Amino acid sequence: MQKPFVRLCLAIRTFTDCNKAINSTKTSMAISSTINKLSVTIANMDSHYYQSHELTLAQHPSETDLRFMMRLIAFMANASERLSFTKGMDSDEEPDLWQKTLTDEIELWIDLGQPDEKRIRKACGRAQQVIIYTYQERKAKVWWEQQQAKLQRFNNLKVFHINAQGVEAMIARSMKLQCNIQDGEIYLSDENSSLVITLDRL
Repeated sequence: MQKPFVRLCLAIRTFTDCNKAINSTKTSMAISSTINKLSVTIANMDSHYYQSHELTLAQHPSETDLRFMMRLIAFMANASERLSFTKGMDSDEEPDLWQKTLTDEIELWIDLGQPDEKRIRKACGRAQQVIIYTYQERKAKVWWEQQQAKLQRFNNLKVFHINAQGVEAMIARSMKLQCNIQDGEIYLSDENSSLVITLDRL
């Protein structure tokens, strides 16, 4: 017959082993971000920006292929040497993209989707310029009808709707894209397909 102290030690050991097993299972079940590598050549005739970018972008587990491509389109439309992707969906304090000065001031803040008025007000107070890109037509229409009057007071805010039907089909773990921009239209192509993407100012 085991003494009480021995039984207690065995119970503690069993409890510890169970916790380790549970934590190990949680770790193995956790869904990690997908890493995509991109080579993007941009020729923007409107802004006279011509450059190639080698990008490594993480796609959050809850981020759809369409939203991922919208982030990339927003980057190409505003590309510069200092425009960069942020933590994105992993942080509520940062936009999807931003451009900062050498003194860490925010020159450009870019958000996707339908942010609420509080977030937009905060962004306009922190950045010299704010751009919002909507891309889901029905949701964007309802959101704009609700927010338009409130947003008119922000002089440093621009809102665009991206028309890029079928662009999510281009996504791959390794991508090589050519982007030409002229007269506000984006001509995007890869080895298999090409699209004309338009940006409508709201």
